[in-house]
Amino acid sequence: MSLTDSQQELERLARKGPQERHETSVVASPGARATAWAVKVKSNSSYNVYNVRAVEIGDPGSLPVELGQEAKAVNLAESFLSQGTLSAGTYVLMCRVGDRNVFYAEP
Repeated sequence: MSLTDSQQELERLARKGPQERHETSVVASPGARATAWAVKVKSNSSYNVYNVRAVEIGDPGSLPVELGQEAKAVNLAESFLSQGTLSAGTYVLMCRVGDRNVFYAEP
């Protein structure tokens, strides 16, 4: 269901009287964005925070292609109080949680 369809459904439900309404759940979301991205670890920034860059996975036997600019992401598998040891060049799946990028990868 697109955002426009969701808005139209909400408007239709609002026009109905209370006796005509049936319990319905409608979720509207701005845009259709990926909730997770494949990224390549470029370097350690500090502690368990890494510089990463999104990649596009191609056909089998081809190398992933780097996209966009570097971003920072937190490795939840490492201590928040000591220097991270994850190797540059590691590919991980990154998610957005609140205002932070996070991933989980054992060093």
